Amino acid sequence: MVIPEMPQDDTTTPAAPEQANPSTQTEQRPWKPAALRGLRLRCPNCGEGKLLKSYLKVKHSCDNCGQELYHNRADDGPAYLTILLVGHLLGFALHITYMQFRPDPLTLALIMSLVTISASLLLLPRMKGLVVAYQWAKRMHGF
Repeated sequence: MVIPEMPQDDTTTPAAPEQANPSTQTEQRPWKPAALRGLRLRCPNCGEGKLLKSYLKVKHSCDNCGQELYHNRADDGPAYLTILLVGHLLGFALHITYMQFRPDPLTLALIMSLVTISASLLLLPRMKGLVVAYQWAKRMHGF
């Protein structure tokens, strides 16, 4: 039994802004170097300019190459990635610390709280850079 194909209606699929220029659609952007640049808080295009202008605010454009960066829509992605990483690392650290050293519960809670807050504050901007760089590499949200 053959199922007939449905005709494609041009009005149902909105045209992306990049479809006007076919050369930008065929150009591949490798995501691994871009992701590593994002983790270093550098421009995903050139790797030289800074990605963030404050703790979590993405710059409008790169100072070095002029790549526009305001298109990003990282939203809650960096926070989820940070919680995922810190939660898994601290879960293992908590278990190992308690089994090896048996510290007082209050001491253990204070130390683990400080480590958790420090690790979260350190990782959050890097995860934001990673998400923005991945979006840039995959041409998501207007890049």
